[in-house]
Amino acid sequence: MPSKQNPLEPRPVRVFAEDESRFGLLPIQRRRMTLKGIQPIASVQYDFESFYLYAAVEPTTGERFILELPAINTLNFQIFLDEFSKAYSASFNLVVLDNGRFHKAQQLSIPEKIGLVFFPPYAPELNPTERLWRDMTDRVAQSNPTSLDELSNIVMAIIEQYSTEDIRSLTSYAYFIHAVNGQFS
Repeated sequence: MPSKQNPLEPRPVRVFAEDESRFGLLPIQRRRMTLKGIQPIASVQYDFESFYLYAAVEPTTGERFILELPAINTLNFQIFLDEFSKAYSASFNLVVLDNGRFHKAQQLSIPEKIGLVFFPPYAPELNPTERLWRDMTDRVAQSNPTSLDELSNIVMAIIEQYSTEDIRSLTSYAYFIHAVNGQFS
């Protein structure tokens, strides 16, 4: 059984970037090359079922914590924070995230081991997790699942394929790494 940390003992500080992304059964359209005048053929279905991934990535190490939940709202964000706090209980975790309304809801109870820091409004390009979503979407676009369970299995298989080095490579924005390491120029 792990020993409990003395509350007066300093904890290491870790910095994560957090974001959410929707994964659903609507087709992800990509360009296709064909001969001139020939329309590409692709099987698609228009189904509006979806789920959401909540992810916190640590760009300096490539560690990640990803949770699949049914919606984006305060209740599910609270579940994410509570589970994240349990998973990284040995450290104090700064979580850098966007200004979503549910991230700032009054009903939210921020766990003791977590501090929230917000990106400037309307600046998704600053969030390193966006690159992970882009890469995952590109990989999911190659499949055509017929159910949410099948899509969830595909997405989880993709997540398992990522090594910490892959995540670090995708998310290690220079400005973020320099800020975490205290290297300001």
